[in-house]
Amino acid sequence: MTFETLLYETPAQHVVRIVLNRPAARNAQDTRLLYELNDAFDRAAQDDAVKVVILSGNGPHFSAGHDLREANAVEAMAQFDTVGTWCGFGCAGAEGRMAREKEIYLGFSERWRNFAKPTIAQVHGKCIAGGLMLVWPCDIIVASEDAAFQDNTVAMGVNGVEYFGHAWEMGARKAKEMLFTSDWITAQEAHRLGMVNHVVPTEQLGDFTLDLAVRIAKKPLFALKLAKEAVNAAQDGAGRVSAMQAAFAMHQLAHTHNMLVHGMPIDPAGMPQAVSGRPAR
Repeated sequence: MTFETLLYETPAQHVVRIVLNRPAARNAQDTRLLYELNDAFDRAAQDDAVKVVILSGNGPHFSAGHDLREANAVEAMAQFDTVGTWCGFGCAGAEGRMAREKEIYLGFSERWRNFAKPTIAQVHGKCIAGGLMLVWPCDIIVASEDAAFQDNTVAMGVNGVEYFGHAWEMGARKAKEMLFTSDWITAQEAHRLGMVNHVVPTEQLGDFTLDLAVRIAKKPLFALKLAKEAVNAAQDGAGRVSAMQAAFAMHQLAHTHNMLVHGMPIDPAGMPQAVSGRPAR
């Protein structure tokens, strides 16, 4: 299995590191990157020698979010085997958009959250909106001192990213402030809020994360899987799934409203420029 947008590495026994590798695009997520990332997780899942997966990114930033410059995004879906069952990505109106986002945004993020083995997000630089949908599904987040997190989608006329984990990650009040203002959350504040496990000097990020993965990989794999499933069940029992589904429905309503009012799925008045001037979500 080869990848165009990722690196798949084995830096230690029982540990795999998946590296987002679109540095010129600040690791913005096009259709290919997301399907390849899903394939990489599947590869790690099916390898019984793998106990822990690290997710990191090449270049100055972890991820600038969804790649809004991708041309023919719907046509790109035809190149890959779908994971969900909605399909109909080329259908007119809300049907096609909802199907696509249910597949590659909410669907993939939820699938990675329920990936059986422990996962660690290794985050540096900027992590914007869609980038949150890569790190929030991970079990542990390690951030460099220069890392910063943002969901700027309310400024773009949408209620939040498709994988709406805000309240679960930082509590209801801070989640509202993050969404209402589109302000950055520093690594230090994210750590205080409980969204990030560790903040380390940038030059130590890779070594620290790998050392943590190696410590985890010394445990029996079956016990690790069961422990993860137990904690996930506690979150789900508190209503996480139904809350996220409701937020996703509101997200689709916002897209439809914007199409009717502005002729595009987001409000152009609030469309930000992400790092290096690249529009991102």
